[in-house]
Amino acid sequence: MSKKLIVILALLLVISAWTYTKLNEEPESIILSTTTSTQDSGLLDFILPGFTEKTGIEVKVVAVGTGKALQMGRDGEADVLLVHAKSSEIEFVAEGHGAERFDVMYNDFIMVGPEPLQYETIGDTLNGIMENEMVFVSRGDDSGTHKKELSIWASRGITPEGKWYMSAGKGMGDVLQMANELRGYTLTDRATYLSMKDKLELEIVFEADALLLNEYGVIAVNPQKNDSINNKGANKFIDWILSTETQEKIGEFGKDLYGQPLFFPNAK
Repeated sequence: MSKKLIVILALLLVISAWTYTKLNEEPESIILSTTTSTQDSGLLDFILPGFTEKTGIEVKVVAVGTGKALQMGRDGEADVLLVHAKSSEIEFVAEGHGAERFDVMYNDFIMVGPEPLQYETIGDTLNGIMENEMVFVSRGDDSGTHKKELSIWASRGITPEGKWYMSAGKGMGDVLQMANELRGYTLTDRATYLSMKDKLELEIVFEADALLLNEYGVIAVNPQKNDSINNKGANKFIDWILSTETQEKIGEFGKDLYGQPLFFPNAK
């Protein structure tokens, strides 16, 4: 057998082995730990296929409360976080669990319930619910929404307790359904409420207070937390979600169904 033929056969074997390996490799993926509002609202289903199409990277979503999402980051159980409790996110980065926090988008929190309420501020609204012992369903899960609710109670020097106050320990969609069934009130992000509005007998009873701003940030988890962290994939995700193209898509989400965007992009 000639040397030339041997070389060709060797090259063919190498190519065949490489092709077999590539065909049998699992596609690259990242774990995105995020709040339930980004999933329950439908936003992730709307934008994530674009990331996979562009990069070939599959996004495995773990939708939990922001507190749990941040803990997953601390424990090295996620590659990238998309959450909404800015002070906690800044603390997370300051403690060395993530490299940097980037603004992604914002919307607002609203109070919803079965009957209109006539109060001037969100603090007065919660105080009125407590004094009249109206049913209030709290997320109770250390999520961004739960943190916001607790901060408003604290600003009034109130520790909510009693039969009227229910701590669900569940995501936003489940809490809205519970409030609906119990004819109670709850604090929710606007996006999840609007996405479920047609299935609920709850109306907006308070909105448009400066305390109710709801900001979302994205953070790549420190790769030193775990040898399996896909830091390169996480940074590709951050570049993508902050890109003009994706920011514009976020700003379009919800307009056709609700006549208004559910999130407002604010990447710098």
